[in-house]
Amino acid sequence: MDEDDGTRNSVPSREFCFRLMAEYGMLANIKAHSILVARIAEVLSLDLVRAGLDLTPEIAVTGALLHDIGKTPCLNTDRDHARVGRDICLSHDLATIAPIVAEHVILADYSADQPITEKEIVYYADKRVNHDQVVSLADRLEYIIATYGRNNPRIQSMIRKNYIRCRELEARIFDHLEFPCQYLGIRVKK
Repeated sequence: MDEDDGTRNSVPSREFCFRLMAEYGMLANIKAHSILVARIAEVLSLDLVRAGLDLTPEIAVTGALLHDIGKTPCLNTDRDHARVGRDICLSHDLATIAPIVAEHVILADYSADQPITEKEIVYYADKRVNHDQVVSLADRLEYIIATYGRNNPRIQSMIRKNYIRCRELEARIFDHLEFPCQYLGIRVKK
């Protein structure tokens, strides 16, 4: 990658992320959501680094900024916005960010026995933001079921299983932090 394109070692600059958002026509509400997810990812990753975890906060932040890069092109289609977003990242040589975008909806290779990763931070941060507001996992789950559950018990069950994993991840994250998950919204506003 050239230094001129806003990336270094396949980690895009924030400016590069905003250029991609514009290039792919990201709607204003999705952009606002992504910015707040990025702020949460930044707070969590910086605090986890201070707690001794081996993370790269800028990877978490840029992964969060781009996590919904495929959403606008997928609106009103059956296309998977996480997969489309991964492909967009790969087309821009963002191999470090592509797996984060690919798994922001469902973690494919999650293990509670492994260290917390930037991918897990973005996955969790996304589950704490409803539109442009920090919410609890329970509130976000309720919204996701109402919006994407399609009154289909099988889909609703899959969503609930995904949130069980997310609650487990939340407990793992906050075991390392000096504030409870309920205070995340306050920490983000600082």
